[in-house]
Amino acid sequence: MSKAYWIWYPGDWELWLHEKISVEREMRGAIYPAYWRLDGHYSSVMYKYTYELDHSETIEITADGDFAIFIDGQDNYRTNQRTFRLPVGKHEITITVYNRAAVPALYVEGKTVYSNHQWQVSCYDQTWKAVGHWKSTLHQAAVTPANYRLPTQTYHPVSMEQRSDSLMIDFGKETFGYIELDQIQGSGEIMIYYGESLEEAEDHEHCVMIDQVQITEDTERYTLEKSRAFRYVQIVSNQVSIGDISMQYEYLPVAYRSKFHSSDALLNQIWETSLYTFHLNTREFFLDGIKRDRWVWSGDSYQSFLMNYYSFFDQDAVKRTLIALRGKDPIKSHLNTILDYSLYWFVSIYDYYMYSGDIEFVKGQYENMVSLMDFCLNRRNENGMMEGIESDWVFVDWADLDNRGEVSTIQILLCRSLEAMAMVAGLMKDGERQNLYVQEATLLKEKVLMTFWNEEKGGLVHHCVDGEQGEKVTKYPNMFALMFGYLTPAQAKSVKENILLNEEVQPITTPFMRFFELAALCEIGEQPLVLSEMLDYWGGMLDLGATSFWEVYDPKQSGREHLAMYGMPYGKSLCHAWGASPIYLIGKYFLGVRPLSAGYETFVIEPQLGGLAWFEGTIPIHQGEVEIQMNQDRIKVKSNYGKGILKYGFNEQNLEAEIPSDGTWVEVRLS
Repeated sequence: MSKAYWIWYPGDWELWLHEKISVEREMRGAIYPAYWRLDGHYSSVMYKYTYELDHSETIEITADGDFAIFIDGQDNYRTNQRTFRLPVGKHEITITVYNRAAVPALYVEGKTVYSNHQWQVSCYDQTWKAVGHWKSTLHQAAVTPANYRLPTQTYHPVSMEQRSDSLMIDFGKETFGYIELDQIQGSGEIMIYYGESLEEAEDHEHCVMIDQVQITEDTERYTLEKSRAFRYVQIVSNQVSIGDISMQYEYLPVAYRSKFHSSDALLNQIWETSLYTFHLNTREFFLDGIKRDRWVWSGDSYQSFLMNYYSFFDQDAVKRTLIALRGKDPIKSHLNTILDYSLYWFVSIYDYYMYSGDIEFVKGQYENMVSLMDFCLNRRNENGMMEGIESDWVFVDWADLDNRGEVSTIQILLCRSLEAMAMVAGLMKDGERQNLYVQEATLLKEKVLMTFWNEEKGGLVHHCVDGEQGEKVTKYPNMFALMFGYLTPAQAKSVKENILLNEEVQPITTPFMRFFELAALCEIGEQPLVLSEMLDYWGGMLDLGATSFWEVYDPKQSGREHLAMYGMPYGKSLCHAWGASPIYLIGKYFLGVRPLSAGYETFVIEPQLGGLAWFEGTIPIHQGEVEIQMNQDRIKVKSNYGKGILKYGFNEQNLEAEIPSDGTWVEVRLS
């Protein structure tokens, strides 16, 4: 295999791909693009590379666009020939590439001179940057970055029902891809109605996704051009008959690196359905849902990143998504237009480094981090806190919340973002900025506790307006402060008793924030309660026949009420990324695996049965994996990577044992 791979201006391919993906959402045939700025690629760039040869060498140049090659910047060497003979000695190759429609990428193949990460690129702004590249997916000249496609696999329906004027097809479970029609006879119009539910596919007037196809006499086989999310498909035509129907299932190839099995059969089914749900939404980027919205949201992605670390551990998908979310300078508004979502991006960078140890990628994002943080810090008030100003959307959650003034949850996310900035500034050896960010984070953390903590209420209030504490206490700031380690043991105990376990505090009803709430409950040792919640909530969807987990589930609803949302009868996503949160909860808080230092060089395992009789599981830890087995009598652990510690507390005793990285089982008796 060639050592060469495609290179481009850093971030441009991801932004080009994101722009393409962000306009693929439709509603009843009408385009429904994302409603934030979509940044594109530079159309004209210049690459350079310095080589030294004792013997002349021939290189093959493939460019996605029009190109010209120079040696040492001299016009008398200018050529657009694909095959070029490099002169002996030390010289600098310069290759200009232009492409308005797609990314002006470059692929150079020679014996010792070839395109790789050692090349540099400029967009003619008087600066040179290390090139962008993805060796794992674009490692051949014939497949240009613009032609990148996810693979497909043929799937057949589990049933086809012939009705008076239509065919109703059931593929047996939620899926995603392209419908294929075969053995076609006749000519005329075919209408195709898609549904995540049978009700939606049958409702021609209100179903979200439709296709209209014109068939001619000579058409025997037809594949739909656009990918759709569906389980059921109804095909209506009075003029055309179809002998066979299948689909091309489109997917991102990922390794299922985690496993889980326990004494509870329902929990095992929840785990498997969560993995399938999450895989459907793990695509070119981490999408929020495959039918609606098919967009990349920073808050949703933050949760997807965490689930990914406990399932596929696909670093490329994380990096693509982080690049796409950030976009380009100049910054005019927050990511996805939401103030909180800019802050989730910083926290995602922090977590990515801790789980992956990928210092080069994190360093490559430093300039983007600095400019986005400058944007955020410049939007603080005179008290040093962020408020929603101008067109900012202060979201927090879909709930009845007054987000005026200084919202405590926002300040806690900003504090964590400053900690992320300090960490990366340290990696960059930017001591001045590192000290600044450390000081800002420390000051803000103290100010948050001083400003929002209410001793009488036993936790952090929701907001302050004009210097006055609001009366309302919500779970949001308290659970984030708990998860980020900002509370003293006494404060954590107070939050547990007065806020998180207090039924009089406004309940969290959205799965988006339930993700964090259940994680916070695990942080304070409430695994049995979380297990009960998982069995009731996710088990409730399975009882209703769900084959992937939904955007939201309300057990008080019935029938078609389960399908409606946002004022639309089928507006609810029945395959939503955050619906897969049991992956994270089980992996981190039951199997108990988490990194202590970047890239799992050191890690801890703190398993908790949480009401189960036994479990066994495997969790990826960067380049290796750990296996955990636990019942009421013993814990067994083994690892093939890093330096691990097994911790467990029982009968007022704290147990610790080192885990070797040679795959040897470590067993601890609990009785």
